Amino acid sequence: MQVYISIDLGAGSGRLVAGVYEEGTLSLEEVHRFENNSVEIMEGCYWNTISLFESILEGLHKAGEKYGDAIVSIGADTWGCDYALLDEQGNMLGGHRQYRDPRIEGMQEEMESRMSMEDVFARTGVQPAFYNSSLHLLAEVVKKNPCFQLADRLLFTPDLLAYWLCGVQSNERTVTSTSQLYDPIGRDWAWEVIDALKLPRKMFGNIVSSGTVLGPLTDAVADKAGVKHAVQVVASAGHDTASAVAGLPMERGGLWLSSGTWSILGVESEKPVTSPEAYQAKLSNEGGVNKTTRLLHNVSGLWIIQECRRYWADRGEEMSYAELARLAEEAQPHTAYIDPNAPVFATPGDMPEKIAAFCEKTSQAVPQTKGQLLRVATESLALKYRQVVESLQSVTGRSFNQLNAGGGGIQNALLAQATADALGIPVVAGPVEATSCGNIITQMVATGDLADITAGRSLVAKSMKTITYKPQASADWQEPYLKFLKIIA
Repeated sequence: MQVYISIDLGAGSGRLVAGVYEEGTLSLEEVHRFENNSVEIMEGCYWNTISLFESILEGLHKAGEKYGDAIVSIGADTWGCDYALLDEQGNMLGGHRQYRDPRIEGMQEEMESRMSMEDVFARTGVQPAFYNSSLHLLAEVVKKNPCFQLADRLLFTPDLLAYWLCGVQSNERTVTSTSQLYDPIGRDWAWEVIDALKLPRKMFGNIVSSGTVLGPLTDAVADKAGVKHAVQVVASAGHDTASAVAGLPMERGGLWLSSGTWSILGVESEKPVTSPEAYQAKLSNEGGVNKTTRLLHNVSGLWIIQECRRYWADRGEEMSYAELARLAEEAQPHTAYIDPNAPVFATPGDMPEKIAAFCEKTSQAVPQTKGQLLRVATESLALKYRQVVESLQSVTGRSFNQLNAGGGGIQNALLAQATADALGIPVVAGPVEATSCGNIITQMVATGDLADITAGRSLVAKSMKTITYKPQASADWQEPYLKFLKIIA
């Protein structure tokens, strides 16, 4: 038996998952789960990173007690963009701010005054967005943060965790690529963008590929974990979506969907696409495993349904996701549509009222029941996927005969079937734990226990459950799609 520990951090919670490799198959066992709550201090938004690391150490201790000498390696994946600054002694400066921090107000306009967004995209392949590291760092420059004078290194969240685990500072490529400060063609920092923003060059250090062995746990961490052998820390696919894509049992170059609060839909590409057409289509380039690029588009995923559930729960109507799914399935199809990416749906609160108001504003039938509201949200999401897929086809010149989907959102059978019907191609749903699978097989390749990611994906296909949803012959989504395009225009 060999065990690989995946540290998976999300914006609301974190957990440690053990990948147990035995007799040619891989099984996943959750070792420890904990909350991840941001903290507001003096109008700033921070991650409670010290507490998170304490929880990680607690999880490692549990793993050490359970698996002992069988533990081979550890790797972390998290959301993208957020970073910490360290001084020359490796001390964290100014806390660990989060991507919703209000300091970025006005920074997009400030950035455009220094370099056009078209030029930034041509050099980084990343679209403008409030969460980009570039804007948050520019805010530090504009506000003359004194930490900049002391800062020696910038580490993104999974890089910071790896440093605290093994004492090695590095920037893993997949999470670095989310920053809008990485050159996907030159595979180095986007120095022209960094210079235009007047960011100190010395902060930007060594970029390593996913699957790089950084070194063993420090003695202090190993002691807390209760392990007495050398457990290696691996720079896994540090961005959680990169790990999710790596963990899908698909052929290299496939069409993929990471389905959760956010739906991230894209194609695995051999090279970045930074053309004006890609910019106009709002596609972004982020790093993938095996030196690939994830050409993608972010869609507001199950967030809308989650917010509807929270709205009703606040009013005393607590319902499970299974109950919500049943209500949606029983509702009449194709009565109205919304644009899931419309700004009105990006903020929390009053989601059913927002859906109804959107439908009324666009002269559609206003949903009257919970089931109708949920059905509108679900079908609109599937139609949004089709719009993104058509953009990917147009920009790449490729066609796709299958979509591989992973993440918690694939448990919504109505959405999975609607996606297959809207796209007109089969949807292979699974594994739910694609992120942990990708993290773990990347570690296994790094430690020499698997030949490559292709072998890892074969192992996932062999070990994990998937469900294939085929387009229904009776389903005609062409007319709804044309109506949807007209409405969101």
